[in-house]
Amino acid sequence: MKRSQIGATLFTARDFCRTASDLAATARKLRAMGYEAVQHTWSCPVEPREAKSILNGEGLNLVSSHERGAMLLTEPEEAVERMRELGCTLTAFPYPEGVDLQSEAGVRDFARRLAHAGRVLRDAGMTLGYHNHDLEFRTFEGATILDFLFAEIGSDLMVAELDTYWVHVGGGDCVEWCRRLRGRLPFIHLKDLAQPAEGAPHWTEIGNGVLPFPAIVAAAELSGCGQFLVEQDTCPGDPFDSLQRSFDYLVETLT
Repeated sequence: MKRSQIGATLFTARDFCRTASDLAATARKLRAMGYEAVQHTWSCPVEPREAKSILNGEGLNLVSSHERGAMLLTEPEEAVERMRELGCTLTAFPYPEGVDLQSEAGVRDFARRLAHAGRVLRDAGMTLGYHNHDLEFRTFEGATILDFLFAEIGSDLMVAELDTYWVHVGGGDCVEWCRRLRGRLPFIHLKDLAQPAEGAPHWTEIGNGVLPFPAIVAAAELSGCGQFLVEQDTCPGDPFDSLQRSFDYLVETLT
């Protein structure tokens, strides 16, 4: 993994990306930490063209995005336009909000709509990824929903953006999933999990939890991954402190 391949997801710093001036300040902080790349998120309300200009102006490459799930399923053409304005060709479906994953019909319909979105993006020269949570590890047709989605939808229509935290919570093995998705894993969310002796697991800085990141990164690289995106859904304090700790661990340990 090269240092330039390590990116920060703006979702971690979402409370500091509400305005153009806030986004510029956030970008300067990320660049000063050593990050060279970022992943945009729909939770940053700055207009896409302006966001790209700000991020690039502060020395950050905008390498991928998360667009709203409802938009991708119902108005993928709008997602294409947003991505053009952002200047990126790779996005991920973020979360199956409002999607029925409890029934066979619901899962099959979801796959059909994802395939349609993937086809619209592909025809526009872009790529749809799928960002998993633990929901997709429910049993479906003798395997998991995630297995079904990747089997049902061709690699030309949808790739993977594995989330290491949620793979683990869902009962999967992060290294094995990276291997299984060889050639279909252009980006990954690196997210660690703390498992206290008492209480529920929670998000923590990379290298501070239980996940085997040297093995995960090695397997992801062998599968063709090019974007290693740091994300922490909630932080114990200043999210920039957490982003710095995660970056430092990755640089010192894995580059």
